[in-house]
Amino acid sequence: MGLNVNSKPVCETDSSDPLVVSHPRPTLMATAQTMPGGEKDAQLRAYFDIDHKSGSSWVDTPAGSGDLRPSTGYVGDNTKLSMQWAPDLTDGTLYRYRAWVRSYYNGGADHLAGPASASTTGWCYFKVDPSRPKPPQIAIGNPYSECTSNACAEAGGPGVKATFTFSPAPEDTTNVAYQYKLSKEAAWSAAKSGSTVSVDITPQSPGLHQLYVRAKDSITWGAQNVVEFKVATGEDPVAQWHFDEASGTAADAAVGDGADDASLATGAVRHHSGRRGLLTHDSQGLPLEQAVTDQGLLLDGTSAGYASTAGPVLETRSSYTVSAWVRVDPSVTKTVTVLSQTPTSASPWSQKYSPFAISYGSRWSIRAFSTDGAFVREAASTVAHPKGVWTHVAAVHDAQAKKIRLYVNGQMEASVDAGTSWSADGSMQIGRLMWADSYVDHFKGVIDEVTVWQNALTDEQILDESRLKVAESYAGVELVGGWLADKGSGTTVADTVSGYGRTMTLSGGASLNGEEIVLDGVDDSATVAGPLVDGTGSFTVTALAELDSASLVSKEIGYKGQVAGQRTADGSAWGLWFELTDKQTVLDPETLVEKTVPVGFWRFGRLNTDGSFSAVASDEGALLDGMVRLTGVFDAQSGTINLYLGATQNDEPRAFTANVGSGEFAVGRGFTGGVWQHYLPGRVAEVRVWVGAMASSEQLETAVGG
Repeated sequence: MGLNVNSKPVCETDSSDPLVVSHPRPTLMATAQTMPGGEKDAQLRAYFDIDHKSGSSWVDTPAGSGDLRPSTGYVGDNTKLSMQWAPDLTDGTLYRYRAWVRSYYNGGADHLAGPASASTTGWCYFKVDPSRPKPPQIAIGNPYSECTSNACAEAGGPGVKATFTFSPAPEDTTNVAYQYKLSKEAAWSAAKSGSTVSVDITPQSPGLHQLYVRAKDSITWGAQNVVEFKVATGEDPVAQWHFDEASGTAADAAVGDGADDASLATGAVRHHSGRRGLLTHDSQGLPLEQAVTDQGLLLDGTSAGYASTAGPVLETRSSYTVSAWVRVDPSVTKTVTVLSQTPTSASPWSQKYSPFAISYGSRWSIRAFSTDGAFVREAASTVAHPKGVWTHVAAVHDAQAKKIRLYVNGQMEASVDAGTSWSADGSMQIGRLMWADSYVDHFKGVIDEVTVWQNALTDEQILDESRLKVAESYAGVELVGGWLADKGSGTTVADTVSGYGRTMTLSGGASLNGEEIVLDGVDDSATVAGPLVDGTGSFTVTALAELDSASLVSKEIGYKGQVAGQRTADGSAWGLWFELTDKQTVLDPETLVEKTVPVGFWRFGRLNTDGSFSAVASDEGALLDGMVRLTGVFDAQSGTINLYLGATQNDEPRAFTANVGSGEFAVGRGFTGGVWQHYLPGRVAEVRVWVGAMASSEQLETAVGG
């Protein structure tokens, strides 16, 4: 949403640097959208609202022709709407704009209002000032071209730069500088002086890009212009192994340059715990006739635990990128190597060394070996990522910049000088490294989705690669823990569904009633050895739980109880929570006697040391004395968390900074301030945890259920 600039919505959320428009009757734009699951029968209108600053206060600015669009009838989901404001707005006054959606039902007699954009993406601030510079002209240089309403040709690729030229609007003669940005969220560039200027811009990701430009005269900045251009995908991988064959060699799925199949040694076998998990839909998002369990490559840590190609895959003197999903066995106590390439001769050394290696030795690293200066160049992670969990690791060798970069779960963690590399003309090795003529650092654990490119991927490309999308609305998610209380006995609940074999143990007075774990809210809980996931990577957690209102009513307002979650060494990493926010007196419909009932909300996120939450919350008060399906999703690539009740998203996605978990994963209690507390009164029927973020409500409904 935003104000119409060159037929595109532009929104500036900083009141100190508002959008400038030249016309006193700007056109407002918004898109009508319903909550996930309500698309089919949506009957929607958008409410457009403008305020103006009067002294230190904001005052409503009435619309002369009504605030709703359409004013009669309705539109369906994802419909773009616009409204030209009338009457004229005042020059120089600071305005702010927001919009929200009304969803109508009962034949239009009733409606529900969605959240206003001001509470989600923020207010759009603007001023009317026809004296300032008009939207500048933007010329796009090869290989890109401007998208029109009828055509949008893709060209170039991530990392492929082009020259863009900015010049005055025909009526302007006093422009002295320009600024630009390549997304709505980015900061403006430094001022580029001149009446007409040219700048080199290098897109970092494929797809549609918007370039925003504004001009300055001798006084101040003026109105913006925005153009769109489309960046092609870029170079394909030169090799990729899914390890999803029934037997034999691991087939190279990227055969554009010829097949580089990998042969498995005797200590390497396919295993059912592939990172893509249970595949229920194809790449087009269509349901498979029969779900498929993904496989990964299980290596036993011995000298026979590896896979290798027949010949070289990479020219290691040139730029390249390598990545893999990896789960290091918890028993590993030494350095292990995921990927390397072997030379066939010792040159330029007296012994043979692999020119690079992705390795783990309590921290992830990419090691490159140089023919000049320091022999070993290592870019190591700044975070001690845990063993026994799935982690996405990628490394880039940028030959032009002479840099190596390490990425963990899509984020760059280190970059160092690469020195001068040499050509290793032997086979690619999965699970070991050549060092001084001998193979060392044999990997123990599971490796999957190994992918290799003969170019340096950008930060954004690696971030996208770590999403592991199967289709637009489906991501690869691997179930790493599942505990069904009706499968438990005594004081334990075995994981009978994931195949990872972790057993949950009940403590305090927690018990099993045949269907649920029963918790008294005093000292009852259930725990399993953790962590289950790398907290800096995406994950999904779900629980089927019921609150005990009789016990909750005795708690103080502000009480917080954890349904299920992961701890850190001294506090909460993340969890599903309940917070008691009020108590109300109501009439019992059965006894017709007044009683006090607890009121509170579900939350997903982290309980901070000061007692506040970094969390998303349920839209309505939590149901008491009845089972509720709670699902939390952390999308590491967008840095946001989401909460679902059933398959319905609650609240808006919220920014979330992940903490790496350690220690137990707990049900019915939380760890804060260095001690266990936050005991929850109620019952829990099941808990499941996946590595990977469910990509849509459709996937969540398929994988989790209602």
